Amino acid sequence: MPYYRSVGEVPRKRHTQFRQPDGSLYAEELMGQEGFSSDSSLLYHRHLPTAIVAAEEFTPPAWSRVPNLPLKPRHLRTHKLDGGTADPVLGRQYLLANDDVRIAYVVADQPSVLYRNTIGDECLYLEAGTARIESTFGVLDAVTGDYVIIPTSVVHRIVPTGDAPVRLLAIEANGHVGPPKRYLSVRGQFLEHSPYCERDVRGPAEPLLVDGTDVEVYVRHRQGWTRHVYANHPFDVVGWDGHLYPWAFSIHDFEPITGRVHQPPPAHQTFQGPNFVICSFVPRKVDYHPLAIPVPYNHHNVDSDEMLFYTGGNYEARRGSGIGQGSISLHPSGFTHGPQPGAVERSIGAEFFDELAVMVDTFRPLDLCEPALACEDTGYAWTWSRPGTP
Repeated sequence: MPYYRSVGEVPRKRHTQFRQPDGSLYAEELMGQEGFSSDSSLLYHRHLPTAIVAAEEFTPPAWSRVPNLPLKPRHLRTHKLDGGTADPVLGRQYLLANDDVRIAYVVADQPSVLYRNTIGDECLYLEAGTARIESTFGVLDAVTGDYVIIPTSVVHRIVPTGDAPVRLLAIEANGHVGPPKRYLSVRGQFLEHSPYCERDVRGPAEPLLVDGTDVEVYVRHRQGWTRHVYANHPFDVVGWDGHLYPWAFSIHDFEPITGRVHQPPPAHQTFQGPNFVICSFVPRKVDYHPLAIPVPYNHHNVDSDEMLFYTGGNYEARRGSGIGQGSISLHPSGFTHGPQPGAVERSIGAEFFDELAVMVDTFRPLDLCEPALACEDTGYAWTWSRPGTP
């Protein structure tokens, strides 16, 4: 995480005695990445965070992957998956995956189980609705347009709030997710050329204390899933400090980088993960060279699959293809993609694009999961040769 935070009560010196009102010691926990060699935080628990009273294997809802065969661009209509509402963790419908990242969609109207993902960080994007992210670090209130980064192994739950269900795009990494290194100084401060900064980042502001005994926590790990039963509720942290914690950032606070001619996707990069990047396409002034063509040129990033989640506005380059709110396009390596027929001429002279989209570029091919095939628009691949017939 880019900067230090201190929340609640912590002792003046780390790794020293810190006593509760009854004279007993708080239990200090160091949560850190990369074997004590990267970001970390120190948490102070009322109870031992190690005290479990039961553990049993858990079998989550099944899903599988198939290669993108035959190789072709895909269009997924996620709003066709609205058959019901679900737990925002266990109800996720997986769409695309490889050995680095899994991408899922869920419509949720009930609190999730207490959950700990020990495989990697999660980046949640709220397409619609509001939610509270409760964790051992405190509470984050998230609204439509927010990204929420939940670090590896943080015990948390997602609680939909408001009158409507929350719609979540979940990007689950096999590793850590954070700002691109080129945006940060060697000490982790956002640099002047970064499209967002510390003022745009929100973290928990106060401890969350919950009493309870024999509390279930669902743990996802590299060997499968386990359901632990903790002697005491894990939300018992009276204070913590450090650089590692859940945090939120609104896509609406991303400041677009523009130029006289078309800017390539790295100008929109927001986060990086292991073998993938996440980009934000936001409303912005477009190219102002007198001969500029504002929509993207035909392009083939030979090392990447490109996934775009369309979450607002009008995406000019895809007009006529059937793309709409909640759509996902997948343009795989091995396929040259570009604007739909007619989009280039229509864009000439445009001064502003009103579009909102989240992009994930992966450096290994993305496989398709069953829910993706269930909501696929099978005519999308032919819309460049048969425009207007999605």
